[in-house]
Amino acid sequence: MTIQWFPGHMAKARRQVTEKLKLIDVVIELLDARLPLSSSNPMIEEIISSKPRLILLNKADLADPQKTKQWIEYYKEKGLKALAIDAQSGKGVSQISKESKELVKDMLEKRASKGMRPRAIRALIVGIPNVGKSSLINRLAKKNIAQTGDRPGVTKAQQWIKVGNDMELLDTPGILWPKFEDQIVGFRLAASGAIKDEILDFQEVAVFTAAFLKEHYPSRLTERYGIEPVPDDNIELLEAIGRRRGCLVSGGFIDFDKVSELILRELRSGKLGPITLEEPTDT
Repeated sequence: MTIQWFPGHMAKARRQVTEKLKLIDVVIELLDARLPLSSSNPMIEEIISSKPRLILLNKADLADPQKTKQWIEYYKEKGLKALAIDAQSGKGVSQISKESKELVKDMLEKRASKGMRPRAIRALIVGIPNVGKSSLINRLAKKNIAQTGDRPGVTKAQQWIKVGNDMELLDTPGILWPKFEDQIVGFRLAASGAIKDEILDFQEVAVFTAAFLKEHYPSRLTERYGIEPVPDDNIELLEAIGRRRGCLVSGGFIDFDKVSELILRELRSGKLGPITLEEPTDT
């Protein structure tokens, strides 16, 4: 499956980010804790240049906690600070301001040595669609400023948001890259909900998801759907889930569209338990 999705507002967002960078002290990159590699736009590194960067692994409540620890260690080895957070509940969010200040400590000291007045840290928040940027901003600002939604591409324009007296955030629309060269990246993003469902082949993504779960989290399939043993064949696995959940059409045949939608919905909502779709060894 080759997914190409680069709406005009994303191309505009890239230009705007580049233009605003000179005003920015620190870049906050928001990733999906379930797929940190696939949800990181390689274009971001190119855009932000040498600016200090704080990585936030959002939706950590939906991710495998052991894998999240591995990812935090992976970034540490690369010289990057990473925090596991959950923007919805607020877990870990209080650390963002502190860690951002630490990253720009030299800049703040330099300003002070020149007798310049203290000012709020200016942070740019970037991330792909549906990774939770708006939810995070609302949590940091302690009010509903940024528009949120359970679909990608909600934020369409840039805006500055004041976070207490210590930080100002520049929000940007989610930036996806024009084409996913690695099909596995496309499947992982599709499974997580980062890509608009209207352009997906649900069955194809569900087969990928079922195969991944069978290999890495087979006990979750047994626990959630009561399937024992888990079939080796992916189509047979979808059929088994479909029969257990009554995803049938006239004549008792499996409604593969319905069972595919069921699997993806339950993965995304966490009903299959905390799951991480990739680990540092995949890099």
